[in-house]
Amino acid sequence: MLFRQTRVGKDGEDFELLKLRSMVVDAERQGAGLAVDQGDARITRVGRVIRRTSIDELPQLWNVVRGDMSVIGPRPTLRYQVERYTDRQRRRLEVRPGLTGWAQIHGRATLPWAERIELDVWYVEHRSPGVDLKILLRTPLALFGGTYKGTTGGWRAEE
Repeated sequence: MLFRQTRVGKDGEDFELLKLRSMVVDAERQGAGLAVDQGDARITRVGRVIRRTSIDELPQLWNVVRGDMSVIGPRPTLRYQVERYTDRQRRRLEVRPGLTGWAQIHGRATLPWAERIELDVWYVEHRSPGVDLKILLRTPLALFGGTYKGTTGGWRAEE
């Protein structure tokens, strides 16, 4: 029922992220591997619903309680992605990853990867209680905007 995956947090430290399982067991070893696009056959029927509404992210509240994550910040990414960051993109690791963030309210996975990272860096450089409040207020609307871009919105090896 729970899916555990190592992600990269503040200062580049690894932590174990929790999610509700929305894909078949061992999905990362099948099909597109770690990339997930709309209509991915590895997503279960229930998984489609919980992903669309981000209910699969609820166990990450435990990550917030543990101090691995915060409510607001850049979404946590995988180690292989972080290894390809430029020095500027590494700035997103200066804060704890969040349940929601600046990139999520500006398009989520409908944006190309590099644009999402740039929005995360913008957040790190401009974070304030006012920006955090704006993110909190806009997050419910972002949840209804969808999760996927299709074949170009996720991380790709060539990016």
